[in-house]
Amino acid sequence: MKLLITIRGNACSGKTTLAGVLQKHFGHGTMCIAQDLVRRKILHVRDEPDPKSIPLLKILLEYGHANTDIVILEGIFKADWYHEFFSFANELYEGNLLSYYYDLPFEETRRRRDTKPDRDLLNDWKLHLWWTEKDYAPEWKEVILDEKVQTSEIADEIIRLVEEKQKTSQSLPSFLKSGL
Repeated sequence: MKLLITIRGNACSGKTTLAGVLQKHFGHGTMCIAQDLVRRKILHVRDEPDPKSIPLLKILLEYGHANTDIVILEGIFKADWYHEFFSFANELYEGNLLSYYYDLPFEETRRRRDTKPDRDLLNDWKLHLWWTEKDYAPEWKEVILDEKVQTSEIADEIIRLVEEKQKTSQSLPSFLKSGL
């Protein structure tokens, strides 16, 4: 079973933390694509309308689809800038997605930022500049996470859903699994 788990939200929401917990749980062969790593470190490009990172993100998703069972995609991914990319991911994974969006108030993202060791790299001005209220991606039918949800709670729920999907997939006759 091929599965894409998407985790979106504003800066300092908890996306990277949740993605790390999930990748650690699912183990070797679970691919995690972090938007910040692709955009900032690999390509060194700005996140702006018509993002320059989309072609590489597509290649990474295709690689993950071909070579792993679970891909975790995490990042801000502003909905109006990444609409076409969301559609691409839906088609590639044939809608087999679990999607989550951290919908946190600005003050909560600031509080979470202040708990990080590198908190000085993202001042209030920049944090607010990047912040977008209720930036939902309807293409992904996201589960909305608020500030009350603990990482461990949502991780446990995602793990349960993935294991449930895996059991359902394994119990199908082989001719149904292949799409025939």
